[in-house]
Amino acid sequence: MALPPVQPVTEEHLLRWAHSLAAIAQTGLAFTESLYEQERFEEILHVAAEIRSASSRGFDADHQVEEWLADVGHRTAGYVTPKSTVGAVVGNDAGEILLVKRADSGIWLYPTGWADVGYSPAEVAVKEVKEETGIDCVPERIITVIDGMRAGFTGIPLYSMVFLCRATGGELEGHPLETSDVGWFGRDSLPEPLAGGGRWVDQSFSAIEGDGRPTEFDGIRDWPEHPAPHQT
Repeated sequence: MALPPVQPVTEEHLLRWAHSLAAIAQTGLAFTESLYEQERFEEILHVAAEIRSASSRGFDADHQVEEWLADVGHRTAGYVTPKSTVGAVVGNDAGEILLVKRADSGIWLYPTGWADVGYSPAEVAVKEVKEETGIDCVPERIITVIDGMRAGFTGIPLYSMVFLCRATGGELEGHPLETSDVGWFGRDSLPEPLAGGGRWVDQSFSAIEGDGRPTEFDGIRDWPEHPAPHQT
């Protein structure tokens, strides 16, 4: 029986395999009380770290294992899940988008930040916009829910939620530590460089212009099935 063609291993594959194995091992360490199982889970962490170090980013495997072990919690608190960020595409009456220039990277993007405990995603969006730009806004709908690793803009498991928001007031004033510039921009006058090569620009302006495009989310990948055992 002919086997299906072998697909090339990509950077996405290596990182996904590494983080999936690490999450399984960290969660196992959080719940198990067996010393034998603890040793096995720690071995899995070493394998995951070696896979991650094989990527072009060149991670140090031993240091990575130490970081993963340090993050192990207990029981439910130790169940590993992706981190979450919340962003806000804010439009004004002129059809412009609110962008910030991030102080750490120098790239331009809509306001975004980590999800904070005690706040709903919509509340985080409003808070981030106010803190980073000085602008008050009202969330209107979700326009994006995607896996950041799959999209290629993060090297860690991360879910990104982006709200369409409407500006209601305030004055432009960038955060003194997080941003180096802030402003309103039209589609034809966007600053450079844009985060992610500006892949989000068309969707953002379409949302601001009210075209009613549905929420963007990751589709179901058609992973190749394992070949059936060869029978004689």
